[in-house]
Amino acid sequence: MRASGDLTTITDSLRELCFADDMSGRAAFDAMTALVTMRNLIEHHAATVVGHLDRLGVARDHGRRLSELLIVMGLAPAVASRLIRIAGARAKLPTLAAHAADGAVSAEHVDAVGKGVEHVEKRSAEPIDDPARLNIVTDLLAHFFSGATPAEIGKHARRLGNQQAEDTGGLPACEDRNLNALTHDVDGDGRLQVRADLNTDVGEKFSAAMEELAAPRPEPDGSPDARSPERRHADALEALLDIAARSGDAASAPRTQMLVSVPADTPDLAELPFMGSLTEATLRTLTCDTTATVAIVDGEQVPMEMSKEKRLFPPHLRKALHKRDQCCIKCGVAATRCQGHHLVHWADGGITVLDNGCLLCPSCHADIHHNGWEVIMGHDRHPWLIPPTTVDPKRQPIPAYNRRTMNLDNLPAAA
Repeated sequence: MRASGDLTTITDSLRELCFADDMSGRAAFDAMTALVTMRNLIEHHAATVVGHLDRLGVARDHGRRLSELLIVMGLAPAVASRLIRIAGARAKLPTLAAHAADGAVSAEHVDAVGKGVEHVEKRSAEPIDDPARLNIVTDLLAHFFSGATPAEIGKHARRLGNQQAEDTGGLPACEDRNLNALTHDVDGDGRLQVRADLNTDVGEKFSAAMEELAAPRPEPDGSPDARSPERRHADALEALLDIAARSGDAASAPRTQMLVSVPADTPDLAELPFMGSLTEATLRTLTCDTTATVAIVDGEQVPMEMSKEKRLFPPHLRKALHKRDQCCIKCGVAATRCQGHHLVHWADGGITVLDNGCLLCPSCHADIHHNGWEVIMGHDRHPWLIPPTTVDPKRQPIPAYNRRTMNLDNLPAAA
């Protein structure tokens, strides 16, 4: 086929392409402009070929879906999906295809316009005819030529869709539960990335919960909350998960939702089924009084021993902690949002009794296990905080939050 020979020649020419180290700024700008146009054209032609692959059933003949075939050929999953969408939309969006064929529009923008048109059509209670569709494409392309990003084109399409819903009696995007989505993926650092797209009422419930649970609270010395807004919202999400794990009963032990596997010979290689490996400090936090069950496994991952429920604070002890501490002993967060913490860790022989426990919210619990804070039990049988030297070089004991309004001279000394 003649195209194959042409492509081979073009590919060889690109391999031989080079740029002088002493090229001028103008020359570099012109070269980059040409390369951007070339990239746009390549992706346009790639979408054309993807359409042929689909029509010819090449992926099916290989026992694969088209996206799988493209990924095997070396495309990233997002790029493969984008090319498939562009190929599928080309027939009913000839004006958009013509701009792409000129190399004037990037594949990302072509895809944004195509998805935008599809979104507006879904919002309409009536079928959209070709002239109306052309008007939508023209409007979205005008945004591109004014410098809009793909995300901004998508936002404009949402506005057009809402207007279309209002004009035709359709369902606006803000009320469409079919658009609701929540994705979560573990990145290379073992952290979970979460993204959600929610309709109005679900979004309002989420925002209201975040507003309440992420409210700033003072540090033990009375200074303003040192956490960033993003950190406070992440802590609020953890509080929501803890509340759900207890089915709304703050005094009950959490239902088990996590399984921690700890190799008998190499306990430092403990891991979670979804998030992977974890440090010893995190292991101690999880096994303090949260929703985790520990399985000691042999080399074949066969459980040798399961953690005992006695490590968790039972309802009667949790009620006692609520009565004594009233709130997080460090920051004052409500007791209903707190976890039980063993002053002497359960794994180190600490027993589950009132004098070996205290209430800590998830954020402050992490400070105890990771950031140098300590908790001791005073002679008064109340917990006292010992700050790290970075906070107080003398490490003077600080009473529990609910006792800081009392005159410290009248309190029994800390142990």
